[in-house]
Amino acid sequence: MTELSKSRFWDNYITKTKRYGIKSHVVRWYVKHAEDYIKAYSDTRLMEHSADFVQNYLSEKYCSKRFDAWQFRQVIVAIKLLFTEMLMVSWSHSFAWDDWLQKADTLSDGNSKSRLDAVQIDESVLEQGFLEKNRSAKSLFKLVHSCHAEYIKRLIIEIRLRQYSIRTEHAYLSWFLRFEKFNQLKDPVDLNEMHIASFLEFLVIERKVSSSTQAQALNAIMFFYRHVLHKEFSEAIEFTRSKKPKRLPVVLSRTEIKHLFEYIDNDMLLIMAKLLYGCGMRLMECVRLRVIDVDFDYRQIIIRQAKGRKDRVVPVPDILMDDLRSQINKVMFEHKADLAQGNGRVYIPEALARKYPNAEKELRWQYVFPARGISKDPRSGIYRRHHINESSLQRQVKKSADRIGISKKVNCHSLRHSFATHLLESGYDIRTVQELLGHADVSTTMIYTHVLNKPGVSVNSPLDSLY
Repeated sequence: MTELSKSRFWDNYITKTKRYGIKSHVVRWYVKHAEDYIKAYSDTRLMEHSADFVQNYLSEKYCSKRFDAWQFRQVIVAIKLLFTEMLMVSWSHSFAWDDWLQKADTLSDGNSKSRLDAVQIDESVLEQGFLEKNRSAKSLFKLVHSCHAEYIKRLIIEIRLRQYSIRTEHAYLSWFLRFEKFNQLKDPVDLNEMHIASFLEFLVIERKVSSSTQAQALNAIMFFYRHVLHKEFSEAIEFTRSKKPKRLPVVLSRTEIKHLFEYIDNDMLLIMAKLLYGCGMRLMECVRLRVIDVDFDYRQIIIRQAKGRKDRVVPVPDILMDDLRSQINKVMFEHKADLAQGNGRVYIPEALARKYPNAEKELRWQYVFPARGISKDPRSGIYRRHHINESSLQRQVKKSADRIGISKKVNCHSLRHSFATHLLESGYDIRTVQELLGHADVSTTMIYTHVLNKPGVSVNSPLDSLY
């Protein structure tokens, strides 16, 4: 079939959907379901398909439990339309379409907890999540939601089904809202690569965003089109890119780090700061550490689902062993008090929660560095004790650096940079450091070798030779 004949075929298919009372804004999903069926048997001409082909296909989809009832009904009607209206094969009129539609009703409209949560996404976002952190986003959210509520809902469903963090959810939703506002609330289906390129160039030229911010915007928009609209764009979209500055990491000397720790006056925050430097942990890796991840016998910490969704193991500094034991004992007493008051829950991944319903109340899953109080989960609405907010440690590190007069731009990530640099200074090979940092590529770790190489630093200045 040529491209022209394919185009005519699907144009005719879309016209036929009107006989079934299918609304224009959802027609594309029926087309997609029909295309998926054709692809499943791509090695056999459509006219050669028998009733067994459709029977086997629908049976497989039904047993997979991947669809809600309304979605599975779409699949059935899409294939029915394909054979009865387009191909008009003899067996199609006697096929048990109605029996399959009745069978679809046995599926629930919400086969996964994530989908059920997402049905209420409008309210949960307005109450606690996305809008609480940015008042100016309220009017933008309502504006886009008034035109594209279904897109917003399905975007968040797709994010949650992949178990992305709530930070990613907020970021991707924010970029979708801004993208829609920039394109005057047009239906995303009608937009193309040029609209995406124009938006990304606007961010750089008008908003002066950094390269990482522009990259995040691109990722969010590509995610929406790929997973919500099931539409692929070329990854080589041509647009003006923000230049990524080549900056060397800020590294503190051992003396500076020692003084920095002396001025952190909160015991729990001090342990966290020492873990960042002593283990090379990222800030959120430390914040999300759970009791089960600390192995005292082997003197190691398992960092789970880190950047790139990879686990890694780092050694626990001997000097922190007693402090960590003391901190976990505090968590144990606090957890017992929570249980006595009818609380004691903690967030755990949904798949794990389904497999072990009581795990959320077990000590092993509690955060090593918990928040002071119980709070409402913005996704599920359940009251739990979450981990400490990362801003507490960020403020404490900056405050401590200011008090001792460090002129460098110090933040929590500087402690991780210092960990890597000091290990290389001590003679450890770069592959070992790469593993401890969790870098996928050794070239990322190579940036820390600037301390060892020091190109040009050993040159005698001509100013010194004058005297």
